[in-house]
Amino acid sequence: MTSKFENDEHRIYWGDALEILKTEITSDSVDLIFADPPYNIGKQFSDFHDRWPSEEAYATWAYQWLDECIRVLKRTGTLYVMTSTQAMPYFDIFLRKRLTILSRIIWHYDSSGVQARKYYGSMYEPILHCVKDAESYTFNADAIKVEAKTGSQRKLIDYRKAHPTQYNIAKVPGNVWYFPRVRYRMEEYEEHPSQKPESLLERIIRASSNEDDVVLDPFAGTFTTAAVAKKLKRRSISIEFQEEYMKIGLRRVLQMLTYKGQELRPLQKTYVRKNENSERIQNYDSRDMI
Repeated sequence: MTSKFENDEHRIYWGDALEILKTEITSDSVDLIFADPPYNIGKQFSDFHDRWPSEEAYATWAYQWLDECIRVLKRTGTLYVMTSTQAMPYFDIFLRKRLTILSRIIWHYDSSGVQARKYYGSMYEPILHCVKDAESYTFNADAIKVEAKTGSQRKLIDYRKAHPTQYNIAKVPGNVWYFPRVRYRMEEYEEHPSQKPESLLERIIRASSNEDDVVLDPFAGTFTTAAVAKKLKRRSISIEFQEEYMKIGLRRVLQMLTYKGQELRPLQKTYVRKNENSERIQNYDSRDMI
């Protein structure tokens, strides 16, 4: 069963990603795709357990929706895709035969939890940056420049040039990105086991799309892709299989107030207020802060 909710600029599908890609999305119609599928690492996503019988079975499933993503992507379009470090070799080998992989990006982050004791714990997730036509695609370098510390902080001079010149103070980011993971008390937090930060999606959408372009997320989750696309004046198509998470999109992207008679409200986050002696005074709702 597939349901669709939309306004003039944003469309949300509730149903299976592969089925919806095949039947609802037109070929050569999407400018940018950000795909963040289940990773096959055993997480629980509402009613779905993220575990396939084998790595090969997971890869076979992924190849089907990746082929559909390639079909719906415009000739000038861009695909960003994530998965686990274990599964990324399957994705990489599959996609390099069909698209041009421009960058292999590492998103690394902090970890406040207990790390591995007998091996090096994972502190990053890989992202492939791919295009259909290596001679014609969107990349807005000026929109994503970051501080170049050699020029802006150290103020070094390049004496190799005919006229000594200070190094640039801004640059296009390299392929190792640091963005903090979304934590419970952060304003953007939604109740989901693998929410991606708005800052990560903002860099991707600014770099690889323009205003009024169509951005597709086939595994919407907390709908961060669509929310950032909306903020940046892009259009969006989102697909989500779990009704629990689909309701986040109705609220966050389409600004719907109710669904099936249920009020759609942001997650209530409870904080603890303490006095100067670190004694608990009261709990308070994060919505009280607004």
